[in-house]
Amino acid sequence: MTTPTTLPKVKQRLILAVLMLCSVLIWLDNTILSTALETLADPVRGLGADPGELQWATGAYTLAFATLMFTAGALGDRFGHRTVFCGGLVVFAGSSLWAAYASDAGQLIAARAAMGVGSALITPAMMAILMWTFTGAARAAAIGVFSTSAGVGMAAGPVLAGFLLDHFWWGSVFLVNVPVTVVALAGLLVLVPDFRSPVVRPLDPAGMVLSVAGLVALAYGLIRAGQVAEWGRADVWAPIVLGLVLVGCFVLVELRAEAPSFDPRLLAQRVFGGGNVALGLLLFGVAAVTFYNAFYLQGALGYSPMEAGLASIPTAVGALVGAPLATRLVRRLSLRLVTVPAMTAAALTMGGYAFLGLETPLFWIEVLLLVQGLAIGIVIGPVTAALISNLSLEQAGAGSAVTNTVRQTGSVLGIAVGGTILAIAYRDAIEPALAGLPGPVQDQARVSAEQARYVAEVTGEPALAEAADDAFIEAMHLGAGWIAAIALLAAVVLLYTLPATAKKKEEPVSEEIPGSEARVAETPRV
Repeated sequence: MTTPTTLPKVKQRLILAVLMLCSVLIWLDNTILSTALETLADPVRGLGADPGELQWATGAYTLAFATLMFTAGALGDRFGHRTVFCGGLVVFAGSSLWAAYASDAGQLIAARAAMGVGSALITPAMMAILMWTFTGAARAAAIGVFSTSAGVGMAAGPVLAGFLLDHFWWGSVFLVNVPVTVVALAGLLVLVPDFRSPVVRPLDPAGMVLSVAGLVALAYGLIRAGQVAEWGRADVWAPIVLGLVLVGCFVLVELRAEAPSFDPRLLAQRVFGGGNVALGLLLFGVAAVTFYNAFYLQGALGYSPMEAGLASIPTAVGALVGAPLATRLVRRLSLRLVTVPAMTAAALTMGGYAFLGLETPLFWIEVLLLVQGLAIGIVIGPVTAALISNLSLEQAGAGSAVTNTVRQTGSVLGIAVGGTILAIAYRDAIEPALAGLPGPVQDQARVSAEQARYVAEVTGEPALAEAADDAFIEAMHLGAGWIAAIALLAAVVLLYTLPATAKKKEEPVSEEIPGSEARVAETPRV
C-alpha cells in the first residue's frame, strides 16, 4: 500500500467521520433486524415468515459477509479501495431498497444476502482507507476512535428500529440505510483518492466458491431440521454432510495455495487457533440468544418494538463499559485471568435465559443483559488484540481475515442451530394443546408461537395463545441450556490455550488524535 503525503488534520478528521458513519451503518443493520424479527413473523403487520425463513433472513447476510470479505480485500488491492468501497455502498443501498419493498420472505432473504455482499466489500476497504489516512501512533489512536462506532451502532440500532416499527411499516428499517449510504458515498468521492496496493493478491475463486457452497449447505441442513422436526431425513443430513465435505475441500485448497486468502495454518498456532475457536463459540452463543431475545420480549412478553428496543440497551452499555475496563485489567493481570472468568460469566448469562418466564420482572431481564454485555465486552477486545499481536507483521492481514471469517461463521451456525433447537422444542411443547382443534389450525400453530397467536385471535381460541406462550418459554429454556454449554466450552478453550503467566509488561505508546480523547492501549499481556 503506498504511503500518502501527510494529510491536513481537518481532512483526516473528515475521512474518519465518513468511515465511522459507514461502520455505524453496518452495526445498525445488524441490530435493527433483531428488533424487526417479531414483526416480520406477524402475518398481518409483516410477511408471516416462519422460523426457518427468519433464520435465513438473519443468516444469509452473515454468511455472505463471512465468505466474501477476504476476497473483497484482494479486489481492493487490484482495482482500488475507494472503487470497491463505493461499489459496496451502491450494492448495500440497492439491496436495502429491495429488502424494504420485498413482497415475501424469499425476496427478503435474497435482499439480505445481497446486503451481506455489500458489507463484505465495504469492510476491508474501510480498514485499508483508515490505515492509509493515518500513520504512526495516530493510526492506532484513530483505530481506537473508530472502534467506538460498534458500540454506537449496537446501542442505537434497537431503539431506532423500535421507533420506525412503531410509526411506519416494517420496510422502513431497511429504507433508512439509503440516505446514509448516499452521504457516505459523496464523502468518499470528495475526500479519498483511489489508491491501491503495489502488491496484488490473487482473488482465490476456488476458495470463495467452496466456502460459500459449504456454509450454505451446512446452514440449509441445520435450518431444515427445525422445519421438519427430524434429523434422520435425507434433506437434513445430506446437506450437512455435503457442507462438511465442501468446507474440508476448502481447507485443502487453501493449504495448497501459494498465497491463500484464508490461511488455515495460522489456526495451528496455540494462542491464535484457540483464541479464534473461543471467539467463534462465543459469537455462536451471542447470535442464538439474540435470536431468542427478539421473540421473548415482543412475542411472549408483548412489548412493543420501541419498548423491546429500549430494553435491549443494557447489552450495548455493558459492552461499551467492558471494552475499556478490559484494557485496564490486562495491564495488571494476564489475559487468561481476565478473559476466562468473563467468558464463563457470558456463558452463565446465556444459561440465565432458562430462568426467564412470562412473569419475570423487567429489572432482572435488564440485569441479565447488562452483565452479558459487560462480559462479552471484556472478552472480545483483548482476545482479538492478543491474536493479532502474536502474528508477524507479514501475517497480520491473513490473520485478520481468518479471525473475521471464524467469528462470522460462528454467528451463522449459532442462528442455524439455536433457531432449530427452538423450533423443534416448541413443536414438541405445543402438541398437547392442539388436540381437538381443526387440522388447518393445528398446522399453523405448529409453525411458530407467532402463527399460533395469530390463528388463536382469528378463531377465538385464547387458550391456544396461552399455550403458545408457554411452549415458547419451554423451548427457550431448553435452547438456553445447550447454548450455555457451548459458550462454557469457549471458556475451557481459553483456559487451555492462553498462557497461565503474563509476559513482561511493555510500556504503552499513546497519542491523541487532535480533537479526540481516544488513546492507544498496550497489547494485552498474554
